[in-house]
Amino acid sequence: MSAWEDRFRAPRVSLPIWADDAPDKNVYTGNLTGTFELYTWDRATGVSTQATSRPNGTSDGHLSPDGAWLWWFDDTDGDEFGVWRKQPFEGGTAIAAAPDVPPGYSAGCETGRTLSVIGVSTDNGSTVYVVRPDQTTVLYASEDDADVAALTRDDRLVLIEHSEHGDSRHRALRVLTVDGDLVGDLWDGEGFGLTGLDFHPDGRLVLALHEKGGRPEPVLWDPASGAVDRLSIDLPGDLSACWFHDGSALLVVSEHRGRATIHRVGLDGSVTDLAGREGTVLDASPRPDGSVEYVWSSSASPRVVRSTTGAVVLEAPLPRAPGSVPVEDVFVEGPGGTIHALVARPEGAGPFPTVFLVHGGPQDHDSDIFQADRAAYVDLGCAVVQVNYRGSTGYGAAWRDAIEGRPGLTELEDLAAVRGWAMSSGLATTCVLTGGSWGGYLTLLGLGTQPSLWSIGVAAVPVADYVAAYEDEMEPLRAFDRSLFGGSPVDVPEVYERCSPLTYVAQVSSPVLVLAGANDPRCPIRQIDNWINAATTLGKDVEVYRFDAGHGSLVVEERIRQMRTELEFVARHLGIDGPA
Repeated sequence: MSAWEDRFRAPRVSLPIWADDAPDKNVYTGNLTGTFELYTWDRATGVSTQATSRPNGTSDGHLSPDGAWLWWFDDTDGDEFGVWRKQPFEGGTAIAAAPDVPPGYSAGCETGRTLSVIGVSTDNGSTVYVVRPDQTTVLYASEDDADVAALTRDDRLVLIEHSEHGDSRHRALRVLTVDGDLVGDLWDGEGFGLTGLDFHPDGRLVLALHEKGGRPEPVLWDPASGAVDRLSIDLPGDLSACWFHDGSALLVVSEHRGRATIHRVGLDGSVTDLAGREGTVLDASPRPDGSVEYVWSSSASPRVVRSTTGAVVLEAPLPRAPGSVPVEDVFVEGPGGTIHALVARPEGAGPFPTVFLVHGGPQDHDSDIFQADRAAYVDLGCAVVQVNYRGSTGYGAAWRDAIEGRPGLTELEDLAAVRGWAMSSGLATTCVLTGGSWGGYLTLLGLGTQPSLWSIGVAAVPVADYVAAYEDEMEPLRAFDRSLFGGSPVDVPEVYERCSPLTYVAQVSSPVLVLAGANDPRCPIRQIDNWINAATTLGKDVEVYRFDAGHGSLVVEERIRQMRTELEFVARHLGIDGPA
């Protein structure tokens, strides 16, 4: 069996999340059966139990505060449209958690001690329900995109993120009582987003992220008095945070140049570094004893769940995934400023065929973490370049928002600049453009607008025809697109046409592999078929791989089949040996 397949098949577990009032009761996700499912774990007894078992996997779940119930979101084969169910922690039959809440896309779920608050998004907008044992009531409803962010420990106050001002990329906050009384509103104004994180354990303060300083960083807000304290924290990059269990300090995550580090930050601004290892912290959570558990990995080393006590918290069964090569940092001057990229090289002096592996989002970024797909391309003999283009997170709000009004084309300018460096530096002989989701969108758009730069394209679950995508996608993404493009396709048709891959399909000159999920609510199948039909009618060299899931797959063997299809396609067109 090949090393690249072993990396996909190696057992993996996520950070265990504990019940607020029963910290020995935990839930985590794992692929131990070959499909990612939810597992409950009793730390007191050491017993782990597979809790869910569905053909296409389960990934969204949490525990009730007392640890008695596991809540999980039930959709149909990855379509993300469904309802919340719950089942006993020890296992048993799942029942409807909120029978009177209609199906929809999840817009947050907070499970309290006496009630629960559930957000639902549909084509009609967003609705927040308060679910009590004897009745279900509507707390909030809006045509605009909104999410439930937090619930106080006494089940009295609810924190909602909303976009009633018309911009879902830069949201406002509202605190309501569970009976619907307004406690406070906070909005930083046009172009400045707020992200709701949690209430202080005593319920008085809201912890959120603001962008007034040019990057996401913590703010403390008292919704009753209106007082706002924008914390000054001497850490680089974009910041996120959560409360330590007793509310005495914040656990702050610093995302900077493709690495994430964790820190204890006092309310006076004092900073204590935690887990100062190379690589990246992928997820972290404080425990009641003040320790912090976190998931760590690097490009060369698979993930592990550790504690700041030095202990390994939760180990997946053997075998471990084979390691890979480290990445190096590259900084290239581009049209919008300095572009950061991560480069992985195979053995040898080079130059190499080079794969530009483009991240999705676009509000995401590539990091120094272990990635089976990157490692597979390196094993094939390719260098891999990952570009944190304008639109990526981790480099400040201005960098993230620079694509507004011109999405796709802006990012491709940065990819072209880094490609120029790859060719002139002696790294690359020829360049492959590939990515999934937004990365798939940029792949198809790049093949049409920059046909001389890219020899091969692999687009997984892409946006391909932006007007049809807007018509068919889930409503939260329509709201996102309206904020990104400056309106709907009816409002700004010229922007959608200019930024849609379908507009440039005639200019595509490279062979293209397209991978598409039949139940994808984010990049729906019809708009992908529109691009494929147009390309094949024009005689373009297009191959298609379809799978019966949503925006990707939680089934390991399916992911291996997809990766093998990508590797064989790229190897065949590069004229090199294919995967083992």
